[in-house]
Amino acid sequence: MACIIASCSSGYKVVKSSRSDYSINQDLSADSNIIKKYLPYKAKLDAEMSQVIGRSAVLMSKKSSDTLPESLLSNFFSDAVLQQALKLDADIDFALPSTKGGLRVDLPKGNVTVSNVFELMPFENELVVFNVKGTEVQSILNFIASTNGQPVSRLKMKISNKLAVDVLINGKPLDPNKTYRILTSDYIGGGGDNVPVFKGITEKKVLGLKIRDALLNHIKESEARGKTLNAELDGRITKA
Repeated sequence: MACIIASCSSGYKVVKSSRSDYSINQDLSADSNIIKKYLPYKAKLDAEMSQVIGRSAVLMSKKSSDTLPESLLSNFFSDAVLQQALKLDADIDFALPSTKGGLRVDLPKGNVTVSNVFELMPFENELVVFNVKGTEVQSILNFIASTNGQPVSRLKMKISNKLAVDVLINGKPLDPNKTYRILTSDYIGGGGDNVPVFKGITEKKVLGLKIRDALLNHIKESEARGKTLNAELDGRITKA
């Protein structure tokens, strides 16, 4: 689909911007044959994108604040993606499937369409599970703290002086002797958004599931069960 963006960051750069080099003849008329061929595809795409796949009880905003690091959208998004990922890997300890910047728009109250999900997560990023030593997990948690919270699931922590404290991973204190299985995206895993640690780790499992597809699946399954989408601020990330 033309509306899909390939990754979280673009490598495109403007190399020439002189408009005089790209003149357009304003007298050219639209080619009706091209339009006739294009319109059926556009109509099909519009119909697919406008399909209602679920319903939300609340407006899920991505906005957080200095005093409240979590948001309704980040909590819903992380939990939804994790639930789908657990079907492919039941041993995931916690999830950091995106950064706040990766969540592009809010999810509306009421009908949720395919287009809403594409606008929220337009990237082609896939889910990956990394094996991370407990001694290195703290660096990831401190990144979350220093950036005033990120979308996470199965993680509870407090922020104190931009450091993560009082950490609980899947209900248990951080154990430096344990190896944790952390769900994230291939973008973050490759060093995107300056998230530390992942880039140097070779032990990983590619789940073969795009983040956007995981979100679409979750919403469709909720609708099939007659369940309205909802989210709450549950204190998974707070200020100490």
